[in-house]
Amino acid sequence: MVLHPEENQQLFYFCKKIDLKMRRNFDLRRVSGALALTLVLGLLLSGKEVKAQSRGFFVPYSTAGFGIGTSSYYGDLAPYRRPLSSTFKMARWSVGGNYTRHFTPRLAARASFIYARIAGDDYIMNRDSKHETSVFYARNLHFRNDLKEFSVQGIYKLTPDNRSYDRRPQLGWYLFAGVALTAHNPKALDSLKGDWVKLQPLGTEGQGNEGYAKPYSLVQFAIPVGIGVRYKINSKFDISAELGYRKTFTDYLDDAHGDYADPALFADDPLAAHMANRTAEQYAVRKGVDRTEGVGKFINVNYPGSLPDGANPLQVLPTTGFGSPGSERGNSPTQKDAYLFGMISIHYMLPSQIKCPPLK
Repeated sequence: MVLHPEENQQLFYFCKKIDLKMRRNFDLRRVSGALALTLVLGLLLSGKEVKAQSRGFFVPYSTAGFGIGTSSYYGDLAPYRRPLSSTFKMARWSVGGNYTRHFTPRLAARASFIYARIAGDDYIMNRDSKHETSVFYARNLHFRNDLKEFSVQGIYKLTPDNRSYDRRPQLGWYLFAGVALTAHNPKALDSLKGDWVKLQPLGTEGQGNEGYAKPYSLVQFAIPVGIGVRYKINSKFDISAELGYRKTFTDYLDDAHGDYADPALFADDPLAAHMANRTAEQYAVRKGVDRTEGVGKFINVNYPGSLPDGANPLQVLPTTGFGSPGSERGNSPTQKDAYLFGMISIHYMLPSQIKCPPLK
């Protein structure tokens, strides 16, 4: 069949229109497919982002805690070079409460109050054969001091919280540091089965007299630092254990810092004279133990030939110059005293808001 030229031209345009239409439909399908794929990927990515944001969203919460534990002192009567003995031989009690606000999964702050007792005793620390001939045994000082510490501390949680308190980890470690204000007042027994006497007003090292230091303050700053571990009991309660070391800026928690004062300063105050120099006392008054034999060993080792046969060591000791005015009473005048708390505490998760009862 032979077509006329005009008919051939019409057939050519008709086929071209069909071809353009098919290509347009194919392009639309390709665009629609790409658009659909883009939308799906966008929804998936946005879903993941929303999920990540929900995981990172943290609800701050607060806790109130109460704890009990031990306290240890380090200073002139419990030297740093004997850390185990200083920590455990004269350990005493501590009790306290705190309020903690958790701001982020890792950061928190707390306000804390602790009431504790620290103590030291030259006889108890040095009565064994290894230390019986030391100057600390012969010095024969002792004290106790009740501390009232208020502190503000920052907490860094090594194990971060989840987004709310009820989803916190079962077990978590943390570090803390801050600043503290401590009221203290060292005391000592005046005699065997006697009374506990405040030492600061006595000026046992001549404080307050001309040529001597001024009386030391009974309120001191300290820097608490430490580590703790927390265990989740249930959604509302945690239990924690922590060790907190306190660096102080005083050397008078034990009332011993400098040198022995001139006894003439205490001519009108026999109690002050007695508490200032206790080297010649027969008994270690906290334990009621006779020191005569131990002082004799001290003289024979440190002052050979000074103790005649049959002589009373307690009467001979002052003649050796030990405990004389100007000689050392405190053995570390350049080091400050410190103390350590070891506490176990219970923490209660405080409600984030007060829920009112429904109206009837």
